[in-house]
Amino acid sequence: MATSLTLENDSSLAQGYLKVNGSTAATLTTSGITANLTGNADTATKFSTTTGSAPAYACRAWVNFDGTRDTTGAVSTANTNRLIRSSGNVTSVLRNAAGDYTVNFTTAMSDANYSTIISGNGTSAVNVTVGGTRTALTGSCRIDVGSVGSSPSGIPTDRDAVSVAIFGN
Repeated sequence: MATSLTLENDSSLAQGYLKVNGSTAATLTTSGITANLTGNADTATKFSTTTGSAPAYACRAWVNFDGTRDTTGAVSTANTNRLIRSSGNVTSVLRNAAGDYTVNFTTAMSDANYSTIISGNGTSAVNVTVGGTRTALTGSCRIDVGSVGSSPSGIPTDRDAVSVAIFGN
């Protein structure tokens, strides 16, 4: 017996999410639809397509934030939460010091053995940014962002555009 499916693009959901039969609790993969179709419509599930034989691994969390501004949008050097432009599985980004941030996950990772990719830019004359993970925990990661400078690890610097992506189990 064939089951009919209604796929919907819901503009209230983030890009790349869809509804199946009015629910967002289904995952569309290259091998079909998985998970139950009666889930909570407030919980969106990501879908993807791949080509080739190499496995595809999902980004588990990501964020694009302004390290120079607080959550109100005001320029700030205070150690407070930063302005998040867009994110997935990230609740907040806390400034600990210049160029030193803690990215807090909505849903914790299964372990702390994940990969963190960090990039950023700024409006200053020195526009090259280096980044690294200082501490990886299941519920958060602490990162450093800075300009290439006299020390090998760079000079810690707040940047107006910082992007972080987390890949792992």
